[in-house]
Order: sequence, then structure tokens, then C-alpha cells
Amino acid sequence: MPYAVNADLPGSIRRNLPEHAQDIYRAAFNHAFAAHAGDPRQEEVAHRIAWAAVKRTYVKLGSRWVSKADPRQLP
Repeated sequence: MPYAVNADLPGSIRRNLPEHAQDIYRAAFNHAFAAHAGDPRQEEVAHRIAWAAVKRTYVKLGSRWVSKADPRQLP
């Protein structure tokens, strides 16, 4: 099921990812979901692709996700 807004994302995504990362996740999920129509694993594949998209821009440090583009947040 595609997500219209970030508030529609699963709670674990909303609680753990910053707003911009949620935007990335939602856009990637929606695109992948549409691209894999008819695949019995459509939703699973879309979630995996969405996480991969987030991980291109964000990295998890401890319990929080930080942008790779902001060197002040990186060790």
C-alpha cells in the first residue's frame, strides 16, 4: 500500500527516522511498490528498496539516524 504522507508510514519508521529520511523512505517505497505491481512479494521488496534509499543518505549512529552530508553529526 503506497503512503500518501509521512504520518501514514509504519510507527517504527516515524519514530526512528528524521523527517527528511522519512520523505526519502516514502518516495522510494511508493515508486518501488508501483514498479513491482503483480509481484507476490511487492510490499516486502518495496520496503527493502526504501531502506536502501535511506541508507544512501543516512547512517545510524548509536540509536539515531544522521545525514552523511552533515559532517558535524558524524564522528
